[in-house]
Amino acid sequence: MKILLLGIGNVLYADEGIGVHFVNYLQENYQFSHPQHQLDVMDGGTLAQGLIPIICKYDYLIVVDTVNANGVGPGEVYFFDFDKAPSEIDWQGSAHEVEMLQTLTMMEMVGDRPKTFVLGCTPTVLEPMVLGLTPRVSAAVPLMEKTIIDHLNSLDFTVTRVNNIAIENLIPDSYKRGVTTNENNKI
Repeated sequence: MKILLLGIGNVLYADEGIGVHFVNYLQENYQFSHPQHQLDVMDGGTLAQGLIPIICKYDYLIVVDTVNANGVGPGEVYFFDFDKAPSEIDWQGSAHEVEMLQTLTMMEMVGDRPKTFVLGCTPTVLEPMVLGLTPRVSAAVPLMEKTIIDHLNSLDFTVTRVNNIAIENLIPDSYKRGVTTNENNKI
């Protein structure tokens, strides 16, 4: 099984970049291995529909992004099956708005959407030209980390910590990362 762990967001809009910062954090600090399954970790930025050719090559997708939820404060963490999303969750109001939701819905309509889970965090600040996370969203990172590691362990991945780099130390260079593909459009 091919699994894609995809961070979504605009790193120039403060907390809106949590998905990207979080997958960069995982890439720098962990190694993931499985005897049969392949796990790729990718910063998808704000590409949304531009990611369709990549996403449809996978059997299983985990999207890390901001989510909104009625009646909850910033820094709350949600992890859910996209097909069974809690009714209070939406992706309205992020800097990339409904593009990722539309992308997944469009892929579903044509039968190309892989099994999808969402790891979401409610944001505090979505202001342009702010590179970094607010304290409440930064404080959510350990729970997000535990959640994704527990999920990968449930899929029988071996997860090994190889570094101890704080997410804040990775943020200044986050805009230089992004999707890297070769000439065959493979990451």
